[in-house]
Amino acid sequence: MSDTSTPATDRRRWITLVVVGLAQLMVVLDATVVNIALPSAQADLGFSDGQRQWVITAYSLAFASLLLLGGRLSDLIGRKRTFVIGLIGFAVASALGGAAGSFELLVAARALQGMFGALLAPTALAVLTTTFTVPKERARAFGVFGAIAGAGGAVGLLLGGVLTETLDWRWNLYINVFIAAFALVGALVFIPRVTRTGPRPRLDVPGTLLVSGALFGLVFGFSNAETGGWDAP
Repeated sequence: MSDTSTPATDRRRWITLVVVGLAQLMVVLDATVVNIALPSAQADLGFSDGQRQWVITAYSLAFASLLLLGGRLSDLIGRKRTFVIGLIGFAVASALGGAAGSFELLVAARALQGMFGALLAPTALAVLTTTFTVPKERARAFGVFGAIAGAGGAVGLLLGGVLTETLDWRWNLYINVFIAAFALVGALVFIPRVTRTGPRPRLDVPGTLLVSGALFGLVFGFSNAETGGWDAP
């Protein structure tokens, strides 16, 4: 493949990396960018200090508990389709959270963000794996992808401060709509649709429920260990 690839094919692959990197940046960014906006959101919506943690926890719980299911769904319905669904859903959930007029709606939007983020993250890795088949190029692509994931947290803290200070706390959520729009156009144009070969994979429903429930319990326990104590059931 490396010997017969054309410049157009090479360009398409690296643009795909940019698209996938944008999606990954959005998912990682959202885990931290809202932290800076929490005091402003609390003052605006009037929720308590005890409730504030749920704005973060709702995202983490949905993301972590549905991550394995998201990866399985990308095998079932196709990577490109799953990627597009994840981008659209994440953008809609972000817009809903930015426009939230109550604490309950904000938490629900954050949970939806985590759910669609769980679709995006494993699908992005799968797209990279199928796009870069040459070992040297794949290593370079995953290096860039890992750097984006690692820097996303720090960028989120800086960006969150800038958006909250210059605009409004709601723009910490609205910014995802613009990132998702660019990534969506790139996904529709540059990510190829891979034709499935072999039998269609099946979804193990009992196993999925068991694993998702276990991950939910694990993340919920860690999220509440500080307030409830490590010995709390």
